[in-house]
Amino acid sequence: MRTGSVPPAVAARWALGTFVVLNLLIVETLFITEGSGKNGTLTVAKFFGLHAALLMLLQLLLIARIPWLDRRIGMDRLTVWHRWTGFTLLWLVLTHAFLVVLGYARLDDASMTKTFLALAGVPASLLGMLAAAVFVAIAVVSTRALRRRLPYEVWHGLHLLIYLALGLAFVHQLQETTTFTSSAFAELYWWALWLLAFGALVAGRIAIPVWRNAYHRFQVSAVTPESHDVVSVYVTGRHLDRFPARAGQFCIWRFPGHRNWWLANPFSLSAAPDGRSLRLTARAVGSGSAGLRHLAAGTRVFVEGPYGAFTSLHRTRPGSVLIAGGVGITPVRALLEEQSGGDVVVLYRVRTEQDAVLVEEIRRLLAVRGGRLHLLTGRTGEGARPFEPQNLHALVPDITERDIYVCGPPAMTSAVLGTLRHLGVPGRQVHAEKFGMA
Repeated sequence: MRTGSVPPAVAARWALGTFVVLNLLIVETLFITEGSGKNGTLTVAKFFGLHAALLMLLQLLLIARIPWLDRRIGMDRLTVWHRWTGFTLLWLVLTHAFLVVLGYARLDDASMTKTFLALAGVPASLLGMLAAAVFVAIAVVSTRALRRRLPYEVWHGLHLLIYLALGLAFVHQLQETTTFTSSAFAELYWWALWLLAFGALVAGRIAIPVWRNAYHRFQVSAVTPESHDVVSVYVTGRHLDRFPARAGQFCIWRFPGHRNWWLANPFSLSAAPDGRSLRLTARAVGSGSAGLRHLAAGTRVFVEGPYGAFTSLHRTRPGSVLIAGGVGITPVRALLEEQSGGDVVVLYRVRTEQDAVLVEEIRRLLAVRGGRLHLLTGRTGEGARPFEPQNLHALVPDITERDIYVCGPPAMTSAVLGTLRHLGVPGRQVHAEKFGMA
């Protein structure tokens, strides 16, 4: 249980917020001292351009999978922030582009169309236009209506064009000497910020995963069916006692011999890491997870992670409630194994008892720790509503005095979080994470 005065998530948010505010102040200062354009419109365009550049760098940091941030905030929240930052960035870029064309049109007393075509013939401006076009394309495919219709692999491949857009934007800014090299400090500042952002991205997304896989040499040691559509995969490797995973976290798993190397799935650890092996448990909901039962011992595994803030790092109270729905029991089961003290209650929501995978393991762990299990069966549409305020309070009367961990389908998670707010459970005691890659 955490005993410090500042929760880790709060400390991380304050650190990230301080970083953003500090850089915002620097950008504002650069604009005030060096931001005047050839006319008022171009001055305003420069204002939007400078702030768009800062948001681009923030975008990179949010998806760089920096371990310190990820363990405290969680990939799911960082991804949501990345999404909304992206749409804000889109409007800044479009506003900047429109004002640049408008400003030069007024300066040359020409039409917007003629000015646009003239600027397209200037390399620096053309790079900016291309970057803006890529940003628009990515925003279009990232809208919920279209995103839901695209296979994840297609969407992810298109989304990778963001790196092309950022590269074009960087060169565009580099050639716009009035902003990048307006002073020695400005040049040093922008170079440092771009190197920091790209360095964090390369380290978090490429260097660290490659090094860990070369060092640990992960491979499948055994595959165990848990039910007709659920399977557990045991993974071993070298020096796993140095693999920095915690119960409740997840990894992104690739099985190059099982399917194409660029196809990956996020699966939670279904057992607390013991320094000898890792275990994932998955339900067959797609071609990737369905084929796991056919993995052979010795199959190489490429592992990214561990990721996630769904860990005991955020414990604040002696007692806890672990709420799981369906295969969301996997990180809960791992957390339960790590529990070393305090009263614990597990609420496991399934349609039928036959759907309750790992339930015998849960019962054994609770028997050792003196905890309680409530197996909540039935269909919501048929009247089974265990997470309504009065029902949840009846199951755990002292729920406001406990830490609550929630993992399950989105609808269930939303219902539980709403009930916890209704019951007055302090937000610092509620820990929920959506495990996904987009």
